[in-house]
Amino acid sequence: MTIEQAIKDPTELLEKINELHPSDIAYSLKKIEKESTEDFFKVLKNLPDDILGEVILELPDYLREDVYEELSIKKLTEAVDELESDDATDIIQEIEEYDEEKAKEVFDGLEEEDQQEINWLRRYEEDEAGSYMQTELFSANLTETIKESLDRLTQGKAEDELVNIHQVFIVNDDKKLIASILLEDLIIIDFKKTYQTVLDEHQENKFKPFVVQDKEDISEVAKKFEKYDLNVVAVVGYQEMLMGRITSDDILDVIEENATEQMYQLAGVNDDFEHDDNLFTTAKKRALWLFLNLGTAILASLVIGLFDETIESYVALAILMPIVASMGGNAGTQTLAVTVRQLALGDIDFDNSKDTIKKEIFISIFNGLIFAFIM
Repeated sequence: MTIEQAIKDPTELLEKINELHPSDIAYSLKKIEKESTEDFFKVLKNLPDDILGEVILELPDYLREDVYEELSIKKLTEAVDELESDDATDIIQEIEEYDEEKAKEVFDGLEEEDQQEINWLRRYEEDEAGSYMQTELFSANLTETIKESLDRLTQGKAEDELVNIHQVFIVNDDKKLIASILLEDLIIIDFKKTYQTVLDEHQENKFKPFVVQDKEDISEVAKKFEKYDLNVVAVVGYQEMLMGRITSDDILDVIEENATEQMYQLAGVNDDFEHDDNLFTTAKKRALWLFLNLGTAILASLVIGLFDETIESYVALAILMPIVASMGGNAGTQTLAVTVRQLALGDIDFDNSKDTIKKEIFISIFNGLIFAFIM
């Protein structure tokens, strides 16, 4: 299904539900909700439990609050139960923001193991790597044979306990992460060998894992994903103990959120209020930035006022003023956009900040002289 082919008929959507990806279902639901809230919840309540949670997470924030309020505790519990630990934690925490009592009842309805995982993950701040990790992963002890670990992987896949497995994380008896081996490398190794034997036979760095600390800022983790083209990284805690993993799908969300935040900041817009149903609140937030811009515009007009006699003598100068203001604004936007983006990507730091300033001053003077000559 493409964006242009969103299914707007509730009955048709339910009939094709098994053929669609959760993100496609969520997109169709957004279209349905604009036409009929009743049909929106009708479809949502009839979604299979194994995809309901994923669909909810694909919906925009302004719709999820209504979803949590409308769906029953039983339906939400079943949906959360089907999710991986990081996504399950996200939903529980979101429900808490709207209804703490309902969140507690959903949490109490989960299995004890799931509750422990959620309690573990919710200890982290929202900008820490630990809050984005999932505890479901494929690990093996140094003393295990490859065959023994693959038998466990087969069982885990059959029971839908493990998904998106790319490698095996190798740990010692203290759960300290030692190495990681891609499955594509693992299948060509003698299955009778232990992992300790395999590591002893190869160079020390061949199976060195990409690792992040559980308290590390998630933005820094995202930069590592981009720099090294990673699909997954291991998350370790105290004494390098393996805690979980972060996959690329979660990092893509982080990158998108950061990019959106930067674009909104350039325009003085707050994303948290752009989807607010209260138009007055949104207008008020935008007005604050416009008020600041009004102040700078007044300052510019006062400067122009100092030369009113000159302008009266040379009327052509008044005709040129809008051009100067427009070109100055465009040049400023170019500099601001490039600089803010480079700051976000880590290309500009304190050491090379002077070089950046010199570069932008040179470009502004160079372009200014060119267009002054043209005019």
